[in-house]
Amino acid sequence: MNRRLLHTPEGVRDLYGTQCSDRSWVKGVICKKMCSFGFEEIDTPTFEYFDVFSEEISDNSARELYKFFDKDGITMVLRPDFTPSVARLASKYFLEDDEPVRFCYSGKTFLNTHSLQGKLKESTEIGAELMNDGSIYADAEMIALLVESISSTGLKDFKVSIGDADYYYGICEEAGIDFETEEYIREQLVNRNAFEADRIMEEYGVSEKYRELIRSVSTCIGNADVLNEAGSLANNKRSLFAIKHLQDLYKVLCSYGMQEYISFDLGMLSKFNYYTGVVFGAYTYGVGDAIAKGGRYDNLLERFGKSAPSIGFKINLDDLMTALYRQNVELPLRNEKIVIDFNDSDFENALSKAKALRAEGKQVILKGAN
Repeated sequence: MNRRLLHTPEGVRDLYGTQCSDRSWVKGVICKKMCSFGFEEIDTPTFEYFDVFSEEISDNSARELYKFFDKDGITMVLRPDFTPSVARLASKYFLEDDEPVRFCYSGKTFLNTHSLQGKLKESTEIGAELMNDGSIYADAEMIALLVESISSTGLKDFKVSIGDADYYYGICEEAGIDFETEEYIREQLVNRNAFEADRIMEEYGVSEKYRELIRSVSTCIGNADVLNEAGSLANNKRSLFAIKHLQDLYKVLCSYGMQEYISFDLGMLSKFNYYTGVVFGAYTYGVGDAIAKGGRYDNLLERFGKSAPSIGFKINLDDLMTALYRQNVELPLRNEKIVIDFNDSDFENALSKAKALRAEGKQVILKGAN
C-alpha cells in the first residue's frame, strides 16, 4: 500500500477552526478601516508575467520567485509582491485624469526563500496604495491609515518606524558608488548585516570616510531628534532634502495625533528597487520582523505607461496574527453553533426552525439521525 501524503510542503501550512475565523475578523476590520479612508477594493491575478517584477528586484531576490512557463513558453511567476501588479492595473484602467486614486486589496504572495528563519513561503497580505499624489499629506495619510488599521485589530503596543531611502541614496551618489555596488550594499543593510556591507564597500574601493558614513546610517534610530543628528552627518542635497521632508512629515503626523506611534530609522531600506523616498515599517514585540512595510514609489508606474507619484503599504496578516496571539489581545469569540436534530418524520419542522434561527444571524447545523 502506498503511504499517503498528509503533511504540507516546507514553508506552507493548513489553517482551520479559530485560526481561520480570527483571521477573517482581523482582515474584515482592517478592510473596513481602509474603506473609511475612501479606498476601493481591487483584485489582481495570483500569477503574472515575469517582466512585471523583473526590474524591481535584485538578481538574488529574483532567484526566490516561483517561476514557470505557460503553453507558449513565456515565463510567469507567482505573485511575490502586490505593488507592481497594482501599478500595472492602475496604469491600464485608471489615471486618465490627474486625480488621486486609492486602492486596497488582500491575498497571497509567494517567495521561495531558502533561509526560512521561521518565515512562510506563502503569506497573506492586506495592502493599500494611494496613486497620483506626491504630496507630504499623502505620505501622512498612508502612515496614519496604517496606524489606525493595526489599532483597529486591538493591537496597541507597536511603533511605525520611518526612514527615507533618498538619505542613503544621496550618500551613495556623493561617494560615487555605482548602482550595482549600491544594490549589493543595500541588500546587506536590509538584512542588518553591517559587517558584510562594510566588506563589500572595502572590496569595491569605497573610501573610509563614506564607509563610516554608510555604516552610521544603520545607527540613526530614535525619536524626531535623531533627524537633526542625521542631517549633521550628510553633506549632499538629496540626503538633506530627505531629512527636511521627514521633519515636515512628522509635523503633519502630529496633526493626526500619531506621535506616540512614530519613530525614525534612517537605515530602513528595501530590497525592492522601486522605493524612491519615504519608507516605513510597523514593529511590535513577539514577532521577529515588521508586521507591515511600505513606502513611496514615484517612478514605478512610468514602467507601465503612466507617470504618477504613489505610496502604499502592506500588512503581513500572518505576522500580525502572531503578535495578537502572543500579546493575548482579545478577539471576538465565535458564536456557538446550534445543533437541531431531525429524522425523516420531523425534517420539515427542523428545517423551519433552522431557517428562522439563521435569519437571526445564528449558526445552525441540521443533524440527521444516522
